[in-house]
Amino acid sequence: MSEPRRILITGAAGEVGSALRDRIRDFLPDSDTILRLTDQRDLGAARNGEELVTADLTDFGAVRAVMDGVDAVIHLGGIPDEHTYERIRDVNVDGTYHVLEAARQAGARRVAFASSIHAVGYYPRQPIAPDVPVRPDTFYGVSKVMGEALGRMYFDRHRLEFVGVRICSFQERPKDARHLSTWLSPRDAAQLFARAVTAPDVGFRIVAGISGNTRRWMTPEGWDVLGYVPQDNAEAYAAQVQDIHGDPASSSEQRQGGIFVDPSYTGLAGKEP
Repeated sequence: MSEPRRILITGAAGEVGSALRDRIRDFLPDSDTILRLTDQRDLGAARNGEELVTADLTDFGAVRAVMDGVDAVIHLGGIPDEHTYERIRDVNVDGTYHVLEAARQAGARRVAFASSIHAVGYYPRQPIAPDVPVRPDTFYGVSKVMGEALGRMYFDRHRLEFVGVRICSFQERPKDARHLSTWLSPRDAAQLFARAVTAPDVGFRIVAGISGNTRRWMTPEGWDVLGYVPQDNAEAYAAQVQDIHGDPASSSEQRQGGIFVDPSYTGLAGKEP
């Protein structure tokens, strides 16, 4: 794949999207690359080299319209937590289908998808590779499994290249002991997604979305293909956070998904429409 001239970022007003907006140009090989940013929320004023478009992921026509002229997509948009099945289906599953189908129709060449640790959240806290069988911990996790499966099909059927980045814990800095294994720093997130849309010939690939953490629970297969070399390590914060954790006997302290594996966890369900 040649260097993309225009990259679409969905969910650009979210936490990860905002970080990429601030930092991704530090890792793009072409400083003239245009960033087309879309969200339902206010994106503020356009900066140099940006195009701002409002679009609802549940509206295929709107998603198809913002895809014109796009070479690559960073798909971050969606509900970022557990919700009712219906809301997760409408926004995260159907929304990801809309992005992939619109990308195919528009002739985009690659999609980098914000997958999640919650696609494999029920695994014990020990190293796992990207190719382990999925073990989603919530409807949210299921939506990430579905996104990865759609990406597999769109690559096999239409040769639309796809990189699923299983984001673990995106934070400015680690806040508890779990993050010593799962942290993804803003700087490393920007590098990882930049590599995901610019590295040549990636085909279909699932990779761990973490920094270079000493205690990581996900193995780094695929990072070399992308050229991702993390610059941060949660271990630098170990002294401050290693004693911040819950009951070691609880499932949420034994499984990778943390609180999401608790059957009583409902996230945003009942808290927002």
